[in-house]
Amino acid sequence: MVYPHTIQNCQGEKITFLGVEPGPEGEKVLVENWVKPRSGPPMHTHFRQDEGLTVVSGKMGYQVQGQEVQYAGVGEEVVFRRGVPHRFWNAGEEPLTCRGWIQPANSIVYFLSGIYAAQNKSGSEKPEAFDAAFLMTRYAREYDMAEIPVLVKKVVLPITYWIGRLLGKYRHFADAPAPLK
Repeated sequence: MVYPHTIQNCQGEKITFLGVEPGPEGEKVLVENWVKPRSGPPMHTHFRQDEGLTVVSGKMGYQVQGQEVQYAGVGEEVVFRRGVPHRFWNAGEEPLTCRGWIQPANSIVYFLSGIYAAQNKSGSEKPEAFDAAFLMTRYAREYDMAEIPVLVKKVVLPITYWIGRLLGKYRHFADAPAPLK
């Protein structure tokens, strides 16, 4: 991966992966996020990574699953611990800019790049079905989307993944990093 590396989806979110730095828990990827008003990722979980975001401009709304909505302003940092479902969004009328980190880096750059590309392919917040099935099945031990029903995760996504394999839909994922064990 060559840094900086920028991805953008059709929902008004842009992430620049600025680079990586070594740390005691593995590489830490440094990020900068831009989010348009009322946009942001859905409730999700990083099972093996912590994530920290500091608001540079705008107002961030955030929520840990099961807790009340909270807000952060300029200069405030929010840390989401691994294994804890969370979401954040632009809670203001101006663009939200955050700087932060994800540690250890693991496959986050590849995974989010794939998810954003799949959203752009579908033209909506829901990623293209075959690409989503590949990413959510391959990296199921690393990431989860809380809004996807369990039946879909356990049955529909794996079946869609295998149909995609049979149809040759995953050539563009030839360089996909191995999932963590």
